[in-house]
Amino acid sequence: MNLGGSVRVNPVGITALVMIVMVLIFLYSGGSSAGGKLQKDGVIQLRQLLTVAIAAAKQGGLEVKAVRDEADLGESSKGKTLEGANDPKTNGDMRSHIRIMYGIKKAFPDLNIISEEHDETEVDLANIPDLSHKVNAEVTDHVKVEGSVPLDDVAVWIDPLDATQEYTEKLLNFVTTMVCVAVAGKPVLGVIHKPFSDETAWAWAGDVNVVSPSLKVGKEGSSDLTTARIIVSRSHAGEVNSTARSALGAGIKVTPAGGAGFKTWEVVVGNQDAYVHTTRIKKWDICAGDAILRAVGGKLTNLQGNLIDYAKAEEAVNDGGLLATMYNHEKFLDKLRTLKP
Repeated sequence: MNLGGSVRVNPVGITALVMIVMVLIFLYSGGSSAGGKLQKDGVIQLRQLLTVAIAAAKQGGLEVKAVRDEADLGESSKGKTLEGANDPKTNGDMRSHIRIMYGIKKAFPDLNIISEEHDETEVDLANIPDLSHKVNAEVTDHVKVEGSVPLDDVAVWIDPLDATQEYTEKLLNFVTTMVCVAVAGKPVLGVIHKPFSDETAWAWAGDVNVVSPSLKVGKEGSSDLTTARIIVSRSHAGEVNSTARSALGAGIKVTPAGGAGFKTWEVVVGNQDAYVHTTRIKKWDICAGDAILRAVGGKLTNLQGNLIDYAKAEEAVNDGGLLATMYNHEKFLDKLRTLKP
């Protein structure tokens, strides 16, 4: 026993101890400085993914707002839609895409993520906020299951800026950012964020049905479809107006609006009875709204009544038209089947 002498420290022993601690930290963090803390052994937890998806949609919304305040939106055109309308792209689309896509990727590096936009330059993950530690009190309080699913069964669909045309025209109430998580082709998690009013609707559909507490679902109205309120795309409002009136009656009210996310939200909260789209539409436009509708008891199908599959990125187009309702879905279908997508 040495009570008065100096204590000798073995530097080799300390070095070995430090290395062991560093390895343990590395393994605990998921083995990657770029993230990946929330996926393990090919399995992810949907509750964690929902929290990250909400945070990512909001991050994208911040970029959308920031670009709108700039003098130059960086607007270009992708070409024409089938209706002949301009299909624009802006810096807001791209900056939101980067924040949403790589915010999710940083937490779940191996997820299959399908975005409306594509990277134009290499993205440095060091500049992307780490969302893996985010806590969402609403999710924590209202979602009581973890929801373990195989990573290979999951496809994430993101629309970084829905209603870009309206965004360029300063019709900002139509603008949303959206994230949807499909499991085995079925929309399970849906997030729609309105950046210019800072409102967010989210839902978990399936074995459990949970929706964000701030989303107030509309009450069932009249089953008389001759006075129904129909919301349609601004780009082909005239066509749907005439054909829907011939199918449902002259007494219906047709409202043109921008953005599939906005239109689906209007149906959920009871401001509209049905969202009708008669031409092709991309799945990143409709997946999040589909999940929310399913969670609250509504329905979204093509005009032949078929549910839409969201499993494959290479099948990103829905060619069968669209009907989204909270109530009376089959009645609407019976009347609208004659509309040819």
